[in-house]
Amino acid sequence: MDTRLQKKFNILLVGDSCIDQYQYGSIDRISPEAPVPVFKFSHAETRPGMAGNVNANLQALECNITFITDGEPSTKTRLIDARSKQHIVRIDNDIQAIGLQPGFVNNINDYDAVLVSDYNKGVVSYELIAWIVKEFNGPIFVDTKKTELARLEGCTVKINALEYSLLKSQCSELIVTNGKDGAMYKGQSWKAPQVEVTDVCGAGDTFLAALAVEFLNTNNIVDSIVFANRAAAITVQHTGVYAPTLKEIECQD
Repeated sequence: MDTRLQKKFNILLVGDSCIDQYQYGSIDRISPEAPVPVFKFSHAETRPGMAGNVNANLQALECNITFITDGEPSTKTRLIDARSKQHIVRIDNDIQAIGLQPGFVNNINDYDAVLVSDYNKGVVSYELIAWIVKEFNGPIFVDTKKTELARLEGCTVKINALEYSLLKSQCSELIVTNGKDGAMYKGQSWKAPQVEVTDVCGAGDTFLAALAVEFLNTNNIVDSIVFANRAAAITVQHTGVYAPTLKEIECQD
């Protein structure tokens, strides 16, 4: 039996919170008022997004999580065609948080790892990450939209290909994800499993959570990237954010 099923890691998760709303409906006519489709609403679902989705993924991976955020969550509302499961439009209501301050937690070294899910909505600052690096003795994993990654030395940083193109500086431990092409680390690439993609929403959150958990299991970053690729490949086969279980990931070819 895989030892991953036997151990629960204690993880401190910090980041921006969001509510993901999914409004399903159908389109069968054009509006008489303007050349736009008429969306006929049928039903809605609500799920946690941003760091809240990382939290859900960590829970699915059987971790104990302390999740710290700040302020009122942003909201992302997606209109989705119920038949095709395709997004029609996304409506963002972004709320800028005041931000957490260094010293926000007293017992930081009680955790096995610290994860930072930074969507640049104000919860996480460069100074906050610097404080975590200074105070915490274990692995730190950061998913960020910040561009000065040289200021995040001491962390394993995960970003996507678009974010990589916007960087002003890099850090030494940098992982760049690129959809179906998998992930790049130190000049090498690891392909993702080839699957039919339904929705890429939340795949980066899944990758971050799986990367951290597998690293705690193996202390091997390459094995962790491969594991995270497999986890994200499961998420993209679902509509909206999704949190695969350990059993699902282990069964992924």
